[in-house]
Amino acid sequence: MTDTLNVAFIKARWHPDIVDQTLKGFEADMTAAGRKVSIDIYDVPGAFEMPLLAKKLGETGRFDAIVAAALVVDGGIYRHDFVAHAVVTGLMDAQMATGVPTFSVSLTPHHFHDSEIHHNFFFDHFLKKGAEAAIAVRMVADLKV
Repeated sequence: MTDTLNVAFIKARWHPDIVDQTLKGFEADMTAAGRKVSIDIYDVPGAFEMPLLAKKLGETGRFDAIVAAALVVDGGIYRHDFVAHAVVTGLMDAQMATGVPTFSVSLTPHHFHDSEIHHNFFFDHFLKKGAEAAIAVRMVADLKV
């Protein structure tokens, strides 16, 4: 177990108020767990740009983990399922190529509507997902392999 975890945190900028909750939940859970963490934050235009950045960050050897957060919604122009699949596959490929654990908090709701009810639900949900990512990062970091 390392003393301080060095984490790269990538955030897509579509629905930034919701996606930013992930980082807040992550930081709060790390603090509550008493775990020291150094977080470098990277903003990208959208989810599609996350895998390449994750790979480049992993190749630096500076990070114990990479977390990528995005909300991929159906904008009515293309199928968001295809984008979400490409992103998650790309993040897995980056992890396998670099050996740096890469965690996806990329959610793809099937029926997201830009309404107060949906906004509030996902705003709160991303806070929870950030905390879950922190737990996963600690668990993987503490593995003895």
